[in-house]
Amino acid sequence: MKRPSRATSVFFCLVILNATIAAVATFLPQGVEAGLPEAAGPLPLMALINGSMVLLIYGGLGYLGLRLSRKLDYPDLIDSRVTNRQRFGNPCIVGLWLGLLFIVADNLFSRTHHLGPLPHPSFPTSLLASLSAGIGEEMVFRLFFIPFLVWLISRVVLKGAQEQLTYWNAAIFAAVFFAAGHIPSVMYLLQFTTISDIPSSMMAEIFLLNGILSLVAAYFLRRSGYLAAATMHTSTDFVWHVLWGLLR
Repeated sequence: MKRPSRATSVFFCLVILNATIAAVATFLPQGVEAGLPEAAGPLPLMALINGSMVLLIYGGLGYLGLRLSRKLDYPDLIDSRVTNRQRFGNPCIVGLWLGLLFIVADNLFSRTHHLGPLPHPSFPTSLLASLSAGIGEEMVFRLFFIPFLVWLISRVVLKGAQEQLTYWNAAIFAAVFFAAGHIPSVMYLLQFTTISDIPSSMMAEIFLLNGILSLVAAYFLRRSGYLAAATMHTSTDFVWHVLWGLLR
């Protein structure tokens, strides 16, 4: 039986870590935000369900994306063509600056409505949420979504043509879905019952900030691989949700 590659082993370690984070977060303040409603059952059961769902859904989609990204010759998780500076250092620095940009933008947008700045999970939920987002959201919205669309459109439909253009169109679609996926958490934290309760300027901010993060992550995915995208995302969220959330 062929042993999994080092990159594949690293991938599944990250899947297990993300599932563990999802399970642990269930017991923290606002932990139900990422999982099931409190009335669904006892917390240990909810933690088991949350962790299992992350393990199966994120792990399954992420692994499919990993296989497709290899077919498209994108940088692997452990790739000799990519240095650790490209894989971790540069994305981390960009993420820190992006987090600061989010803070400035949020302060400007918050002046356009009466609700104030965007809400953040309370600490330590914010820390686990940032780690989970960097690992899990990048698996689904970048590692799976983009290679799948590129493979389907460019390789299957167009027979290898327009691959670069297809990549960035796929990145834009992923950015839209990624931003839309943050609307339920904003509604939960602000205790809104319908999407129409969100002011139009706040909705624009949600799509703008998450769209920027998505496109930057897509750039790092194509240039240096999934770990670069995950590092950038995690460092952005650390500044934005953890540090800024504590200082506010």
